[in-house]
Amino acid sequence: MKKPLFHIVKRDQAGPGLQILAYVAAVVLALAIGAVLLAVQGVEPFTFYRQMLTMGIPGSRYPWRAVENFIKLFVPLLIVSLALALAFKMRFWNIGGEGQFIMGAFFAGVAGMQLGESLPQPVMVLVMALCGALGGGLYGVFVAALKVKWGTNETLLTLMLNYVALYFLQFFAETKGDWNFFLDPESNRPRFAKFPDSAQMITIPIGPFNLNLSLVVALALCALIFIYHNYTKRGYEVAVVGDSPSTARYAGMKVGRIVIRTIFLSAALIGMAGALHVSSAGVMSASPTNSVGWTGIVVAWLAKLNTVGILLASLLITVLQFGCQTASTSYPSIDANFANLLQGVILFVVLAADFLTRFKLAPRSGKEAAK
Repeated sequence: MKKPLFHIVKRDQAGPGLQILAYVAAVVLALAIGAVLLAVQGVEPFTFYRQMLTMGIPGSRYPWRAVENFIKLFVPLLIVSLALALAFKMRFWNIGGEGQFIMGAFFAGVAGMQLGESLPQPVMVLVMALCGALGGGLYGVFVAALKVKWGTNETLLTLMLNYVALYFLQFFAETKGDWNFFLDPESNRPRFAKFPDSAQMITIPIGPFNLNLSLVVALALCALIFIYHNYTKRGYEVAVVGDSPSTARYAGMKVGRIVIRTIFLSAALIGMAGALHVSSAGVMSASPTNSVGWTGIVVAWLAKLNTVGILLASLLITVLQFGCQTASTSYPSIDANFANLLQGVILFVVLAADFLTRFKLAPRSGKEAAK
């Protein structure tokens, strides 16, 4: 049987400059593909992209509100992406960001509604963040414990638990009763009540703009995780276990303990993101995630699990999502889901660029092809 005329071979290690150039070219190509799709629908691409990338801020009467809403989308995506990258570095495929986010939001909501005005706002927000981290962490570490004890498939389990968490929250959203403290008792139909004032996220006024404290928390977490990965013993252990569990065991590392510790931290950060989100929104929601658990996977892989890359990729994806929502209001033929399409195109083109910078097609010799 004849072999293919070409085969894939690994290129020499490409420098960081070439890789960055390839990624930039890939994003430009993806935007060009998006421009064609816009033109087919009768939308002028440059006008649409200008409105998308500026998020409708120029000419707006209240530009600071756009920035405030942008931050509310950006913070959960950044934290979730950082947390997922932590698990992925250890080759633990945590696909349960949606469920862990929901459980974090739920635990934080319980604390906010039950404690009410009994605590001052700074303490209440901190308690909600800790409860959210606990809820998400326990939801994730359950899967890690099963993986360590019986070698179960974490991808399948975390995926299924997403739906368990979603329907669990929807039960509280749709079931009226005196016991259900989440719902507004004055509403005839099931509707979530607003959190007490003390349970709503702290904002720092800067002129007319209110800086959401969760942004400061997210950027601080970004710096801490960068240090954790690169300058701590535990971060090094995560990398070693991800590269080779056998090598880690040979070096005396307790792999099971490292897996459980790391996944608890990953899921706890996702749960904290859920807590910060619902505190910023000021009310619980039956679907609070905005698909951040799925989008976070895209961001983490786009950035190749690099902390600084995740920060930049989160900014890009949030601009796409928020900017498309804003720009689509001017074009009836385009809805906000165009951002998801464009995001998918960018992902595939960037992955193709990454592949081409690492591998190439090489012709086989005449003798090899004839075999």
